[in-house]
Amino acid sequence: MHHDAAASVLLAHFSDPAAVTRYAEGPPRFVPGFADLHRMSRILLAEQAAQDALVLVLGAGGGLELKALAEAEHRWRFVGIDPAAEMLKLAEQTLGQFNARVQLQQGYIDDAPDGPFDAATCLLTLHFLDVDERRRTAREIHRRLRPGAPFVAAHSSFPQADGERARWLSRYAAYAIASGADPNRANNARAAVEAHLSLLSPEHDAQILREAGFRDVELFYAAFTWRGWVGYA
Repeated sequence: MHHDAAASVLLAHFSDPAAVTRYAEGPPRFVPGFADLHRMSRILLAEQAAQDALVLVLGAGGGLELKALAEAEHRWRFVGIDPAAEMLKLAEQTLGQFNARVQLQQGYIDDAPDGPFDAATCLLTLHFLDVDERRRTAREIHRRLRPGAPFVAAHSSFPQADGERARWLSRYAAYAIASGADPNRANNARAAVEAHLSLLSPEHDAQILREAGFRDVELFYAAFTWRGWVGYA
């Protein structure tokens, strides 16, 4: 399994125990409507998935979406995959009583069981992958899903043309600061995103999902520099 070398710089952050301890403070400050994103994702999955669904959660580190989904759906079972061992430890702590319904596994999509899964999510994760690896990962998720199974993806995605990228990255940092993030931390995050992530326009991101085999791909979430889609295997 290969993954983008530039993304490794940012992924290293998730292997730092001190940074991981503070992880749960971050997403609500950087991602508008973070808890609502989890709620909407659950609603979209539940439209098609059975009451006793087996759900693949790629990029599960921290366990925040796993906990939100497990709290809302008492019979769903989950396989959570993440490359960072420290983040999986945090997920185990976050999940508490819900661990009984969750199998956590260190790695990437190739390390996930073949399924078939009844639903899948990949939240705040695909932006760490370069475009080729993103395409491949989307195909591998599709391959593990039952026909018709829903897939929810949400990540950093915004206009990338000249001038637009810088303007949106400034808004990304400004939102975090307005939400209580330390200004230095927010500006460092902006610089890291600008330097290391292969970000795509929302149109390009949606096209990758279609090319991977997902049908009826719909945008359901758009909030500053973030987008979310649902599609079906």
